[in-house]
Amino acid sequence: MGKKVYVVGVGMTKFEKPGSKAWDYPDMAREAGNKALEDAGISFEEVEQAAVGYCYGDSTAGQRAVYELGTTGIPVYNVNNNCSTGSTALFMAKQFVEGGLAECALALGFEKMEKGSLGVKFNDRINPMDKHFGLMVELRGLEQAPGAPQMFGNAGREHMEKYGTTAEQFAKIGYKNHKHSVNNPYSQFQDEYSLEDILASPMVFAPLTKLQCCPTSDGAGAAILATEEFVKKHGLQDKAVEIAGMSMTTDMNSTFDERSCIKIVGADMTKKAANEVYEQSGLGPEDVDVVELHDCFSCNELITYEGLGLAEEGKGGELIDSGAVTYGGKWVVNPSGGLISKGHPLGATGLAQCAELNWQIRGQADKRQVEGAKVALQHNLGLGGAAVVTMYKKAELAA
Repeated sequence: MGKKVYVVGVGMTKFEKPGSKAWDYPDMAREAGNKALEDAGISFEEVEQAAVGYCYGDSTAGQRAVYELGTTGIPVYNVNNNCSTGSTALFMAKQFVEGGLAECALALGFEKMEKGSLGVKFNDRINPMDKHFGLMVELRGLEQAPGAPQMFGNAGREHMEKYGTTAEQFAKIGYKNHKHSVNNPYSQFQDEYSLEDILASPMVFAPLTKLQCCPTSDGAGAAILATEEFVKKHGLQDKAVEIAGMSMTTDMNSTFDERSCIKIVGADMTKKAANEVYEQSGLGPEDVDVVELHDCFSCNELITYEGLGLAEEGKGGELIDSGAVTYGGKWVVNPSGGLISKGHPLGATGLAQCAELNWQIRGQADKRQVEGAKVALQHNLGLGGAAVVTMYKKAELAA
């Protein structure tokens, strides 16, 4: 067993439509990083290692970003794990602290994105998702739509065929997350829509309409992680949130061998990571109050309910119908508005989820506050692939 690890500071920028604001990734990193340092009440000189995540940028953009906070000569690791990049940086920083390599570490993530759907950047080499996309085409064919909505939309179609899930149930997830975002000043979109609006918005790839798909975004997030000794030395007991469990998984044979679009988009990675976290933390879904999960598309939120054990396999549609995943229900899922409404700057998403859940546990989430939140669950997914699941709980540290 390594050392216990605590989050002692978090920060993020507002997520913005790409190109809508005159800033660059160092500006984003400076804002998020300084907010996290101020939140922890420490200076950058106390940070011993940094893991910095981004998907779009040159090889040492991580250093360039960190230099906005200080040039102290510490190790800076550049991290890229597709859409799970932010939580991968968090996982690395946690390991530095847990393993005794640092008393205090920084996880930082940012993205400066292009408008529109994600495209391929390198056409002279094998796409790292060729196995995933190739199997999807073999199973479902290829349609005139962007690749990511096809992959997640096909998972949704498979769920509909196997379990009778409806387009309206997927749309209810878009409705819920847009409604939640109204109270989030960091969210790219803060507009509420009716269920009819969600269903009537332009079709991207059935059953996914535009208002059930996350946008590309610019933005950054950051977290400061520390040991118990560091927490006590700096008097941060009231601020500290314990990482009670954390797991990262990558694709297994079942992703490809079981010939399922649901498996292709990471359902088994999620399930394995969640089960490992439940074992590590001694906590289960029944103990959780609030969840931030990777709703890049509404289909993925519904599938993830089942992977995290919030619902039995095939019952995700019933869960959203029941009202159990919003205020007044058993869990509040994506109080931030999720990726669908808050936005999805790939390298920042996992750290924005971390920030939201820490605010919730500390009782600092303003109009989004989940009453009495003490235990929180985070899920961040990247195709190609990695899933990172994290359990947070209120720290129990004597002053």
